[in-house]
Amino acid sequence: MPREPLFAGLIVDEFDRPVDTAYVGDEPCYVVDDAGFRRHIPSEQVDRQVLRTMTDMIEGHEDLLAEQTAKMLGQEDIFSRALIETQLKNIDQQIENVLQTGIPADGRAYMGMMGFRVRINVHGEVIEVVQPGAAAPEDE
Repeated sequence: MPREPLFAGLIVDEFDRPVDTAYVGDEPCYVVDDAGFRRHIPSEQVDRQVLRTMTDMIEGHEDLLAEQTAKMLGQEDIFSRALIETQLKNIDQQIENVLQTGIPADGRAYMGMMGFRVRINVHGEVIEVVQPGAAAPEDE
């Protein structure tokens, strides 16, 4: 069975209407209503844009994120922090893993409950990624 789109249930169109998902053959797609025409956009195209936006937010903040993650996990020793920081610095390698394995339904549900969402246009271009709790660019 092909994987589900990574951000299924978390994507809205330009007018804040939920975007459906469907398969064209084995390819998962997001389906955007374009004035009655259902545009099927390959999910990987959108998913990569969202993941790139998220990794751009991490870039340059690996040390702080590693420290906070280690605290949340109760693993505040220097080795755990170094391991987490290394993973964050090599985030591009992790993207491929996430694209292959997907995000568990529970994880997507939690993201939705926290207010995470992605706005795309009818061409599948990401217009906005809303990540509650993330620092605004002017606050960094």
